[in-house]
Amino acid sequence: MDVTHSVETLIDSTTSKIQQLQKAFAELESHKALTLNLKWKELEEHFHGLEKSLKRRFDEVEDQEREYETKTTEARQKLEKREAAILAKETASLECLQKKRDAAAFAVANAREKHRKMASETPSCPDDYQSGEPKVVDKPPDSLNSENNSDDLKDTPNDDEHFGVKSYPQLVQLCEEMDSAGLHKFISDNRKNLAAVREEIPFALKAAANPACMVLDSLEDFYSGEVANLDGKKNSDLLGSRRTCIMLMECLSILLKTMNAESVSKVMSAEVKMQAKKIAGEWKPKLDALDVDASNGNSLEAHAFLQLLDTFGIASDFNDVELSRLVPMVSRRRQAADLCRSLGLSDKMPGVIEVLVNSGRQIDAVNLAFAFELTEQFFPVPLLKSYLKEAKKVSSPAKPGNASPTAQNDVSERELTVLKAVIKCIEEHKLEEQYPVDPLQKRVIQLEKAKADQKRVTEATKPQPKRPRANSVGYAPLVNNNNAADKNFYGRVTDRYPPYMYDRPYMYPTPNDNHCPPLLGSAMYNMPPAAHGNYFGNAYQYQAAAYLH
Repeated sequence: MDVTHSVETLIDSTTSKIQQLQKAFAELESHKALTLNLKWKELEEHFHGLEKSLKRRFDEVEDQEREYETKTTEARQKLEKREAAILAKETASLECLQKKRDAAAFAVANAREKHRKMASETPSCPDDYQSGEPKVVDKPPDSLNSENNSDDLKDTPNDDEHFGVKSYPQLVQLCEEMDSAGLHKFISDNRKNLAAVREEIPFALKAAANPACMVLDSLEDFYSGEVANLDGKKNSDLLGSRRTCIMLMECLSILLKTMNAESVSKVMSAEVKMQAKKIAGEWKPKLDALDVDASNGNSLEAHAFLQLLDTFGIASDFNDVELSRLVPMVSRRRQAADLCRSLGLSDKMPGVIEVLVNSGRQIDAVNLAFAFELTEQFFPVPLLKSYLKEAKKVSSPAKPGNASPTAQNDVSERELTVLKAVIKCIEEHKLEEQYPVDPLQKRVIQLEKAKADQKRVTEATKPQPKRPRANSVGYAPLVNNNNAADKNFYGRVTDRYPPYMYDRPYMYPTPNDNHCPPLLGSAMYNMPPAAHGNYFGNAYQYQAAAYLH
C-alpha cells in the first residue's frame, strides 16, 4: 500500500512539474540567439498524454489487486468451510466407532456372563477340552474378526453331545477312543467329502482325552512306507496320508485358538512339546536331502515340518534362516503366507522372493510379494513378463522346422500352461490395467484350436480297430465318427447304436438270455435257438459271413 500511495503522489505532482517546465521553456525562448523548432503546446500535449496513460495503467493495476484480494478471501472462506466439514465428519466417525466398540464390548461381556451361567449348571470336568466347553478368550473388540472355524467352535452350545459334529458322528467316537489310525482311515474313506469332514474335525478333537497327543500319534507313519513305484512317483496312499497329517495339525491349531491360556497349557504340556521336538528333529535331516527345484514349491514334507513347528509352538528351537530356506519348497501351498507370518519369517521374505525370481518361479514370487506387501520392491508386471519370456525361450525347439509333431505338441502344451498361469495371476491380483490379458487370451484360444486340430488329424491317421455288426452276419471296420464324410455315410449306424466301450468280450452260458439294448427293439433276428453261439458283451454274435455294403 505504501508503494501505491507514493506512485499516486508522484502522478498528482505531474501538473506542477509541467508548469515549472513551461516557465523554463519561456525563458529559453526569450533568448534571441536560439531558434527552436518545437512549440510549447506540443510539449504540453505530449506530457499530458503520458500522464493519462500512466493513470490508466495505475487504475488497471489497482483493479487487478482488488480482484486478487477478493479471490483470496473467497478461497480462504471455502478452505475454512471444508476444514469444518472434515472435522465434523471425523467427529461423527469417531462417535460411530465408539458406539460400535461399546456394543462389541457389551456383547462380549454378555457372552461371557452367559457362559459362566451355563458352566455353573453343568457338572465340572477335570480338563476344559474334555468337557467340550469352548472357552471365550479375552480379546479387545478390534480382534473379534477371527477365522470362521474358530467362530463356529466358540458358538457351539456346551450341552451339544456331539461337540458340533453333525454330519460325521463317527469322528467323535474315533477321537474319544484316541484312535489316530482309525481317524486316518475314516478321512481316507471320505476323501470325496473332505471339505465337510475338515470342518467337523476341530469339534471332534474336543472329545479326545488329549488332542495334541492324538495328532502326534498320527504323525508316526508320515515317513513309513516311503517307496517309489515303477514310474518313479511316490505311492498315492502315502501322499494322501501326509496330506491328512497336515490337515490334522491345522485342525488342532484351530481348536487351540478357541481355548484360553490355561486350557492351552494343559493340552500343550511340556511332554507334548518334547515329543513334537523329537519328531521335528527326526524330520529335519530328511528335509536337507530334498531338492528345492524338484519340489516345485509343493513339498508336503517341508509343509508338514513347518506346520509341526507352528502348531506345537516350537519354532524358537530352530534357526529362522534355515526355516526361511524351506519356504521356496512350499511357495505354491495356499497356507505358505500364513505359516511364514506365524513362524515369524516376515522379515526374511525379501530374500525368499529373490530366490524364487532367480530360480524362474516369478508367479510364486508375485503371490508372496502381494501377501507381504512387497510390490514396491518386486514389481509384479515386469516379473510376469519375464516369466512368460523365459518360458517361451525354454519351450522353443532348437529347429522349429525339423521338430516332430510330438515335440511341437509338448511345446504348445507348455506354452498353454504358462499362459493360463499368468492370466490367473493377473486376475487374482487385479493387474488388468497394468497388464491387459486380451492378447494372452487370444494366444490361448489359438493354441487350444491348434491342439484340437492336431488331435483330429492324429485320430484320423490311426489304424481303425474292428467291431461286430448288429445283423449277425459278421464284422466290419470300426467307423470313425470324428470324420465328417464317414458321419454322412454311416449315419444310420451312428443313430441306431450308441458307443459302447469294452476291454474284452464276455461269454453268456445260457442261450435263452437276451441282452440286446432297448434301442434295437425294432431289429428282427431270425435265428433258431440252436444256432446261438458265443456273444460279445453287447449281445452281438460274431460267427457269420463278412458284412458287405
